[in-house]
Amino acid sequence: MPRFLRSLTLGLLLGALVGLYFGWVQFPAESRNSRLRDLSPRYRDEYSVMAAASYATDGDVSSAIESLSRLAVDDVPSYVRETTERIILNSSRSLEDIGLLVQLAAGLGQLTESMQPFLDMNRDRA
Repeated sequence: MPRFLRSLTLGLLLGALVGLYFGWVQFPAESRNSRLRDLSPRYRDEYSVMAAASYATDGDVSSAIESLSRLAVDDVPSYVRETTERIILNSSRSLEDIGLLVQLAAGLGQLTESMQPFLDMNRDRA
């Protein structure tokens, strides 16, 4: 029995050392610093909805513009309008998310005819 425990302990110790060597020295993890402008369209939409949710909470238009400008868009209000209309057209998000985007578009003065029903729906809920 003592021989088994010694062998087990030695095996675990050697395995841990080899694992640490390979993990830290031979094949270390590479860090990647990605920029928001490099996000795929799906995640750009997700980020836009988060900025719209923040706007719905605090009503701060300048904060929403600052957040969305990190996506490296030239004209944030036009970007919000185009994104919202595309999402409405494709029905690619929930009604709640669309409502948040429509509120932000309205706050930026970019409300269109296709957005109006969603704005009215949000007012009815409130």
